[in-house]
Amino acid sequence: MSAVNDTKFKFAVFLLTGIPGQEDVQNLWISLPFCLMYVISIVGNSVILFIIKTDPSLHQPMYIFLSMLGITDLGLLIATMPTILGVYLFNSREISSDACFAQLFFIQSFQCIESSVLLLMAFDRFIAIHDPLRYSSILTLPRIAKMGLVCVLRGVAVMLPLPLLLKQFRYCRVNVLSHSYCMHQEVMKMACSDISVNNIYGLFITVITVVLDLLLILLSYVMILKTVLSIASHTEFLRALNTCVSHLCAVLLFYMPEFSLTLIHRYWNGFSPLLLIVLGYINLLVPPLINPIVYNMKSKHLRSRIIRVFVK
Repeated sequence: MSAVNDTKFKFAVFLLTGIPGQEDVQNLWISLPFCLMYVISIVGNSVILFIIKTDPSLHQPMYIFLSMLGITDLGLLIATMPTILGVYLFNSREISSDACFAQLFFIQSFQCIESSVLLLMAFDRFIAIHDPLRYSSILTLPRIAKMGLVCVLRGVAVMLPLPLLLKQFRYCRVNVLSHSYCMHQEVMKMACSDISVNNIYGLFITVITVVLDLLLILLSYVMILKTVLSIASHTEFLRALNTCVSHLCAVLLFYMPEFSLTLIHRYWNGFSPLLLIVLGYINLLVPPLINPIVYNMKSKHLRSRIIRVFVK
């Protein structure tokens, strides 16, 4: 009997779920918007990466950081695409525990890396406005490469304990998840063991990544505003602020759904499940979709290069 129980604990299976109440129509109507979002997001980010890589005039710190953001968004899309499209296109709901742990690790890691990249982009805007004459000498290519490596190592190191801790828990039944992908906050609640360590470590991760990064971004913008307010020319004042619009949009798109989900999962249990599901999809799929569009619209230099390639 003990061996049977150990087998159940070790080889747990999770069942993914689509949108509640829409099971009859989700294969046709709901899968089409998801497919369209994935195609636009992948094509948009890939085009920007291709243009930045092939155009030497775009090998500048701002565009290199933008390419980091695009790579992170592509990684997040690849991590979520198999299960989300599998549920809505093929009604493939079963996922093994190891695959689920791997998916939530990659999702959490890419989100942590994206938070770090947004912080680097805020630092980039501060240097460009505060000390434009030394901008290129401060943000050299070797330094940018080291910053990117630190972001990746930080995301992997901080999130690696999550699947390892979840793997130690016992899962004594078939567990139905409320999303079409695996989330750490939800999977750990399915365990038949004490999850106090995961709760504490999850809160620790939120503080040292999302909260800390956001506070540093806010500090960067306080310094940017202080610098901009000292500019006498009204034209230069507006031009300096205009360079930050794209980054501010990316920050809002990333952090608002992230904080909303974190607060709802930890402190409020009376919210509609549909609201949680919609916020989850917004958190994962909207930033990779909107970021290329916003940066393409606000960066005249990048937009002209893209138009030139397609006109040829």
